[in-house]
This record gives sequence, C-alpha cells and structure tokens, in this order.
Amino acid sequence: MDYTSITHDQRQTMLEAVGVETIDDLFDVIPEPSRLGRDLDLPPAASELELQREIARLAGANRPAAAGVCFMGMGAYDHFIPAFIDQLISRGEFLTAYTPYQAEASQGALQAFFEFQSQVTRLTGMEIANASLYDGATAMVEAVNLALNVTGKRRVLVASTVHPDYLATLRTHLSDLPAELVVLPASDHGLVSPATVREHADFDVAAVVVPSPNVFGLIEDSAACFEAAREACDKGAKPLGVSVFNPVACALLKTPGDLGADVAVGEGQPLGIPLQLGGPYLGLFAAKQAYLRKMPGRLVGETVDAEGRRAFALVLQTREQHIRGAKATSNVCTNQGLLALRATMHMTALGPGGLRDVAEQCWHKAHHLAREIAGLPGYALRHEGEFFHEFVVACPKPARDVLAFCTSRGVFPGVDLSSAKASRIGAERDLLVAVTEKRTREEMDDLVRALRDAAA
Repeated sequence: MDYTSITHDQRQTMLEAVGVETIDDLFDVIPEPSRLGRDLDLPPAASELELQREIARLAGANRPAAAGVCFMGMGAYDHFIPAFIDQLISRGEFLTAYTPYQAEASQGALQAFFEFQSQVTRLTGMEIANASLYDGATAMVEAVNLALNVTGKRRVLVASTVHPDYLATLRTHLSDLPAELVVLPASDHGLVSPATVREHADFDVAAVVVPSPNVFGLIEDSAACFEAAREACDKGAKPLGVSVFNPVACALLKTPGDLGADVAVGEGQPLGIPLQLGGPYLGLFAAKQAYLRKMPGRLVGETVDAEGRRAFALVLQTREQHIRGAKATSNVCTNQGLLALRATMHMTALGPGGLRDVAEQCWHKAHHLAREIAGLPGYALRHEGEFFHEFVVACPKPARDVLAFCTSRGVFPGVDLSSAKASRIGAERDLLVAVTEKRTREEMDDLVRALRDAAA
C-alpha cells in the first residue's frame, strides 16, 4: 500500500483540533524519566524517488518460494491455492473491511465465520470452534490458558517436539503467571513416549500438549500421552489434552477428537493462505462443548430473527472489552477475519474428498521421496517412525552446505535444523524436507540429483 505523508499545515490543523500546540504536548502525560530524551538514530530524510529505489533494492533481496522448487516446511507449506480465492478475497467488502467483531457485524460476515467454525469442527472431530485466532502459536497459548483456568492447576507438560516458535511464545506467556512449564524430552526416535508423560505427570498438571504430526513430521501417540497424564492425576480435575494439529493431515489421519483431545489447536496457513514471507497466518481453535464458556475469542451462533428467518449473531465474546475484567477468559483482541474467510473458501472449494486427496498426495509423495533420498550414498532418514509429509534427512555434510548447493540449482531442499531460524533443534547435518501435493515427480527427481551432487 502506498503512503503519502501529511503536510505541515495539515499537522497543525490536527494539533489545533485536539487543543495542543506541538506534537511533544501530546506526550506530557508520560513521565520524563520514561522518555528517550534524544532523537531517534535514523538516516537522513530521502526523496520519494530515493525511497522507492531503496525499498525496491531491499525487496529484491527476498527469495520467495516461487523463485525455485520449494521443499521447505516446518510449519509453513507451499500448497496449491485455487485462483478464485485471490479473486474473491480482493473484493472491497472483504479486503477493506476492519476485522468484524462488534455486535453489529453484517449478516454476511457472521455467516462466513459460522461456516468457518462448522468446517473446523468437522475437520478436527471436536464439538465447537471459535472464529479464529492470530496464528498457531497463540492458539496453543490460549489452549494452555484455558486449561489453567478450567482445572485450577499450575503445571503444564509440553512435548519438546512442538514447533520451537510455539514453545517460545508459551514461555513468554507463562513467565508472569504462577505456572510451571515442563518440557517433555523426546527419545532418539523423535517422539515423546507415554512413559515420559507418566514420569512427569502428577495431581497438579493442568494440561499436556502434544503435536501430531510433530515438528519433525512424525506422528505422535497423542491418545496414549493424554491418557497417561490423566491416569497420573489422583485428585482434582483431570488434565486437559491439547492436540496441536495440521489441518491437511486431519483429512487422512485420526482427528484430535478421535485421539481424545479436550482442545485442538493448529495453524491454518495450509488452507488457502500464501506463505507471505511468514505471515499473517491463521489460528485454529476447537474444543469440547464443556469448555464453551472458557474459550477465547469469539463464537458465532445461528438463530432466527423476529420474523422467524435464519440469522447469525455473536453469541460469545469473553474478552475484557465485552465483559467484566475478572470474568474475561483471555485478552486476545481480534480474530483473523480475512484469512478465516480464505480458509472457508478453500475448504469449500476442495470439499472433504478434495482435502483428503491433497492429504493422500502429500503422504505418498513424501514417502516416495524419502525412499529415494535414503538410497543415496551418505544420506539416511534420521527417524524410523511414521511421518505425514515431512521428514528429517541426515546428510553426509553440514545441512547448510547442502542447502546452499541445492539453492544454486533452483531447488529449496528444506530447513537446516541446526540453524538459528530453526532454534537449533537438530544436529549440524539434519535437513527437514517437506513435500506437498504441488511437487511433481520431475521436481522430486531434481532434488534427488541435487542432493547426490551436493555430497560429491
């Protein structure tokens, strides 16, 4: 979006309208010790032409997924997006509207969110869903917050195989709360075992959080982990099982509801949302009916109007702006209305059969590629367990070198798990490879050849 600055006269007119003489007068309420006390360390002002030229230079340094063949994943995936979604979402009534959360939101917007909620519940096998959250990480945090409020307990068990960014977000949230975060270690197989859950669980556990597929792409035994935590609780409320899911995988694998989860959270980016250099994305949140009044965010319900016609309304908004602060379940302020609408369009276009077809293609293509890579001299799969559409490859040389070589061939081979961007969750030679339905046999063959040559 282009930006045009205001003039000096326009600035003075606004200052006069609010009854002050200078911009500094606006900050009189801030105590002097809390002010910076000096000018910002900024470069000198530039002309519009100079600024456009510099921004273009910086933008040219970006390498989007479309610049090569993308096998990168770790929470954000290069899925096919039907062209009509961009066409529809660009309509002015969608694109320019402020995220609708007030009671007077239009019937069209409310119906769209109601359909979104309905689709998420069917996808996850849960009973209720809200109208979205910021992203997968904040959705997981809100699930833990719900568990703390519902159980009145203070310990939270989280699998170390959850995405490191999710874990970092949770650490930040819990840092000022009377709660203890326990990170459950994974075995050499890249999984958290039910025995490990049982070892760390006790009567004061509020929640056990397990991702499946996990950050390595592996399928965890979530049901057994949830049950182990519940069995270890000998008094008070049972701990809540929080399942962190991939929405595409839900079309093929057991859903969080099938696994006995109380709350299911996930990242909605695979549902028609572009990679967008890392965001914005879409938080998915679903739960059992029993936790309806403890859910964060907003929930749209279906009713009838005074004339008996089908109508929709915001039936739950448990945030501080809408109810007394002491009764608020969360301070989350908004939902991702535009992206929830994209996801609704995407799921509607594919339908249950189409989404399952995407999931099956991801599964079979990933397993085919894994076998091909494992057959290369010097390469091996790091883990032996079942995976969905992502897997870790042990390379014959540092993953950063393999990545650099393949990138020079126009192939983005995956994520270096020893890098700072991946929070160093893997060894120096660990490469996380993701395969979506977009990848063709020719593209996979190109990656195999590039990996073979990189090892030479």
